[in-house]
Amino acid sequence: MTTVAAPQVPARLGRFVLRMFRPHIYATYGLLWVLALEGSAVALTGTPWRPTGATWVRVVSVVLALLFLRMLDEQKDFEYDRVHHPDRPLVTGAITVAELRGAMAALTAVLAGLNAALSATAVLLILAALGYGLFLAALERLSTAVRDRQLLNLAVTYPVQVLLGVYVYGSLAAAGTITADWRVVVLLALCACVFLHFEFARKTAWKAEPGARLYSADLGPRRSAAVTAGLAAGAVGCQVVLFAPDGPLGLLPCLMAALPAWGTRRFLAARHGGWPLMTAMGFIVGTYLALIVRAVLVP
Repeated sequence: MTTVAAPQVPARLGRFVLRMFRPHIYATYGLLWVLALEGSAVALTGTPWRPTGATWVRVVSVVLALLFLRMLDEQKDFEYDRVHHPDRPLVTGAITVAELRGAMAALTAVLAGLNAALSATAVLLILAALGYGLFLAALERLSTAVRDRQLLNLAVTYPVQVLLGVYVYGSLAAAGTITADWRVVVLLALCACVFLHFEFARKTAWKAEPGARLYSADLGPRRSAAVTAGLAAGAVGCQVVLFAPDGPLGLLPCLMAALPAWGTRRFLAARHGGWPLMTAMGFIVGTYLALIVRAVLVP
C-alpha cells in the first residue's frame, strides 16, 4: 500500500486533474453545455437570456460533477488500464484510490454547499447524478456484460449525463425562472444527440486493435458511421422542432450540420483510420455557441 504525506496530496491531485481532466477540454465543454441548455430553456419562454449568479453556480457544479465522475472512471477502469494504459496515474501510483475517494467526498460537500444557495431541489438533483455514478461503479463490478459490452455500457452509463441536464433544467424550474413543459424532453434529447455524436465519432474506426473499446468493433465501421451521422441529424431535427417557429435566427444552430456531413463523407471515402474528430468536436462547440448566441438575441 502506498503511503502519501498529507502535504503532497494537493499537488498530486492537481497533476491528476491536469492530465486526466484537461481543463481546456472538460471545463470548456461543461461551460458551453450549461450555457446552451440554460439559455435555450429561458429563450423558449420568449425572454432574452442573460447569465446570472445562479448560472455560474450551475456551470461550476456541472464541471465539478464531471470531475467527480472522471475520478470514479479512473477507479472503474483500473484493471483495463493495467493492460491497455499502463501509464495512467492510478496504475503508476501517481495517485491512489484513497486520494481519489477523499477528493470525491470533498467535491460532494462542495456541490451540496454551492447548490444549497439555489434550492433544495438543486441539491437533490446534483447529488442524484453523483449517486447514479456510484451505482454504475457497483454495477460494473458485478456485471461482466455491463463492463465489457460497449453498447450496453453506454446505455447504462449515459443517463448520468441526462441527470446533469435535468439538474440544470430542474434548478431553473425550481427557481421559477422557467415553467417546465414538453419541450424539456426535446431540449435534453438535443443535448444528448450532440454529445453522443462525438462519443460515437471518437470510437468509430475502420479497424480495431484487439481489446479496443470501439463501437465500430461491435457494429462494423459502416453501421457505426451511420449511427454517428444519425445522431447529428437527430440534433438538427430537435432544433427544428424547438426553434423553427422563430424564423432564420432560430435555425442558426442548424448550420453546424455541415461539419458532421463532411466528417461522414471523409470517413466513408477514406476506408481507413478513424472518424475525423475535429469535425465532431467542432459540431459540439459550434452548436452550443450558436444556441448561446440565439438565446441572447431572441426577440
